[in-house]
Amino acid sequence: MDKKSFQDDLIGWFVSEQRELPWRKDQDPYKVWVSEIMLQQTRVDTVIPYFNRFLERFPTIEALASADEEKVLKAWEGLGYYSRVRNLQSAVKEVHEHYGGKVPDSPEEIASLKGVGPYTAGAILSIAYGKPEPAVDGNVMRVLSRILLIWDDIARPASRKIFESAVREIISHENPSYFNQALMELGALICTPTSPSCLLCPVRDHCEAFHEGVQTELPVKTKKKKQKNIQLAAGIFSDQSGRILIRKRPETGLLANLWEFPTVELDLGFQRQREQLSGHFEELYGFSPKINDSIGEIGHVFSHLIWNIHVFSGSFDSAIPETQQLKLVTEQEIQEYAFPVPYQKMLKRYLEVKKAD
Repeated sequence: MDKKSFQDDLIGWFVSEQRELPWRKDQDPYKVWVSEIMLQQTRVDTVIPYFNRFLERFPTIEALASADEEKVLKAWEGLGYYSRVRNLQSAVKEVHEHYGGKVPDSPEEIASLKGVGPYTAGAILSIAYGKPEPAVDGNVMRVLSRILLIWDDIARPASRKIFESAVREIISHENPSYFNQALMELGALICTPTSPSCLLCPVRDHCEAFHEGVQTELPVKTKKKKQKNIQLAAGIFSDQSGRILIRKRPETGLLANLWEFPTVELDLGFQRQREQLSGHFEELYGFSPKINDSIGEIGHVFSHLIWNIHVFSGSFDSAIPETQQLKLVTEQEIQEYAFPVPYQKMLKRYLEVKKAD
């Protein structure tokens, strides 16, 4: 490969064809960092409004470092993978306290921050600081597996090192920021997972897979294990004043520290859903609620499991003492709490059914 010619063709295409994205308006390290964390596991179109709102609420490192976690989770509500934003806030606090509010520009220091893996570190260092560091994610591995004819399985963690070494060999030292962004953009717009648009590709002449006619066979990627299917029952219960019972999920594990409605995993060989939900409620709060007919089912797909939630509405007369983890809130107040997407869907369904009655 003629490295200089490849770099010029790739960067030249990026300069003229790049999408207008809010985090590209300047190379501020904090903004680059926030955008890269948001873009993990999430589509660009989805991220744009979240990024703009997040930066309005937390425009600086200091603002995010000093923010209440509940408000940060609320700003992230709907993006999923909430450990991302918890780690981001923890790392931002460290930057605020130990680095004077300046995102470190050395590979060792930035890689030591919570939630900053090799890809995020490389993206910040190259895009914000102009350092020739690799930023290798699945997109980049797909692009390079085709351009350089790399047959290693990209699902294997060890393969990342192969691609990082490849980037170190071919990255532009004059403009590493545009080089890495161009590889990402090429993967998003041209060198897509299926049916790559080779005839529109600015680096087609450099692509070994295209020359050999094997571009659709790459990258090599073994399939993940099948997702586990879990059946749940959840209830939106209100007291005599119409306040809704919500509870906070545990501090660790899936959807940590977010709010939910009382939920129980169903034993499919046991009683009916309603009886299991009632038993769960009684076990926790000491009395049985009145449970109405089902108001529907909500499905939600995680990376490793699938939830199928049978949703009920109901009410209770006895008093439940509120704690930090247990609240009774009005329909207006509930909007201030951060809920995972499936529980947002439940609340929407509940309010629609209530309005129709």
